[in-house]
Amino acid sequence: MFKLIKNARFSSDTWKTVTLTGRETPLNVRLPVGPLLVPLSVWQARRAELIHREYEHGWALGIWLANAQEAHAIEQDIDDFTVIAVEFDKPASSYSTARLLRERFGYRGELRASGTIPDDQAAYLYQAGYDAVAGNNTDVISSNWFNFNQPSGLRQAAG
Repeated sequence: MFKLIKNARFSSDTWKTVTLTGRETPLNVRLPVGPLLVPLSVWQARRAELIHREYEHGWALGIWLANAQEAHAIEQDIDDFTVIAVEFDKPASSYSTARLLRERFGYRGELRASGTIPDDQAAYLYQAGYDAVAGNNTDVISSNWFNFNQPSGLRQAAG
């Protein structure tokens, strides 16, 4: 199970991550009650339904991008998401995605790195624009994340 580090603290993750398993498709996967992180394919197939849920019930909406998916796919929809999770695969592409979302697309919500993240990458995640990490190795990266998730820590690391 993934743990969440947000704003330099371990935090409860109230988001339910929707995944496709077995014979499920983006059109027939069950959407549980509450705040959801949906894969790009579900967003593309059920956009109107997801927006309706958000406004009708007040349930926050987030999306997760798999490692091969481009941020450009959600550029026009960026304001619909409270959280964007990016599956951490190759450091360079994960950092590029964060910078693109923050700097070019102007995303101001929670930007979350997810998956197995090398512990020596924590400072770079923060510098690239991530403000949360959800991974199965957060115990390992927590000290690096806490050290560098502060302006003074970033200055010391750069100097």
